[in-house]
Amino acid sequence: MAKKATTTKPLFGNRRSHALNATRHAFKPNLQTVTINGKKYRITARELRTLKKIMSA
Repeated sequence: MAKKATTTKPLFGNRRSHALNATRHAFKPNLQTVTINGKKYRITARELRTLKKIMSA
């Protein structure tokens, strides 16, 4: 099982219909499973992009 290595939590907002009804909605983080040094981690897509930039530099 992959270890969760991020502290990002869901953001909450409202879905709005044409009648302007508000329904609560969670925007969940985009978690991806990635293998780093033989270990599996679950990190967000944004963190993965940043990690790739750091590793290539």
